[in-house]
Amino acid sequence: MALLTPLFAFLYHLPQVYKWLLKPYYVASLFMCLAFLAVRKTPGICDHLSTQREDGNSCDFDWREVEILMFLSAIVMMKNRRAITVEQHVGNIILFSKVANVILFFRLDIRMGLLYLTLCIVFLMTCKPPLYMGPEYIKYFSDKTMDEELTRDGRVTWIVEFFANWSPECQSFASVYADLSLKYNCAGLKFGKVDIGRYGDVSKRYVSIPLSHLEDLGLFPQGFSSLCRYKVSASPLSKQLPSLVLFQGGKELMRRPQVDKKGRAVSWSFTEENIIREFNLNELYQKSKKLSKTKGDKLSQSEFLPVPEEEELEQPGAHVPHEDKAESKKDK
Repeated sequence: MALLTPLFAFLYHLPQVYKWLLKPYYVASLFMCLAFLAVRKTPGICDHLSTQREDGNSCDFDWREVEILMFLSAIVMMKNRRAITVEQHVGNIILFSKVANVILFFRLDIRMGLLYLTLCIVFLMTCKPPLYMGPEYIKYFSDKTMDEELTRDGRVTWIVEFFANWSPECQSFASVYADLSLKYNCAGLKFGKVDIGRYGDVSKRYVSIPLSHLEDLGLFPQGFSSLCRYKVSASPLSKQLPSLVLFQGGKELMRRPQVDKKGRAVSWSFTEENIIREFNLNELYQKSKKLSKTKGDKLSQSEFLPVPEEEELEQPGAHVPHEDKAESKKDK
């Protein structure tokens, strides 16, 4: 069953996989994943390689290489059990295939291992996975606009994703978050994103929330607000990326994943079903639609002035056109 589930998922998303394989990043990754196989099976090259096979056939895998490849397959299956999107499945296969290639090349020849490792480092520094470019209803914040947008209208609920472009988890989650924004975005429920890899100060910034009891004690002047942090760590060791935070009136109501006392994220799966259930998006959306209707009614009343009826024009003291005044003087 562990083998069939990834296979069915791959076949179901096969049209999307074709599109990804045509992108330069995945084409180059595919060649690097098959590098050892190509070297071991190509006639003229494999003839000069060393082998531990009893028959001396250097163009076929020996028992140790088969063992490494089987161990790789087991790790990929274990990692893909927690994968959400096809991007994560493909990313895990690419990552661990490169690791296996490094081990196999070093075992074969240390010079080939160093060459392949150098190619992997250059590829990692120069090539980045393609970002999600599909439809979405998401507001992208900067370090200057985030606080203003969150506190502009206290009736609006914001769901904000803290992400970083270098994080594979954030890249895989981008399509899921975009689909949620297309389904649930409205006037009273909005979706936002902030890149804390680019705007690092945002994750450490203080935001304003009112504390009435401190104002009553006279510790702060009226209207002054206390301070609290967003507290989203960009460190890969914290595993807090991506983080989803629910705001209303600039105040945090909940977040996922939760963070323990040591600053480490509690394991949580960013599936669409989990987000809808934990953030109660269906109920939030129904309440937010009522807010959008009230806004629309107010807008329609302010844009279109009431048209006076004919009876109102004939009332005494009402405005009479200039021609009617002229006729009344002649009659007199």
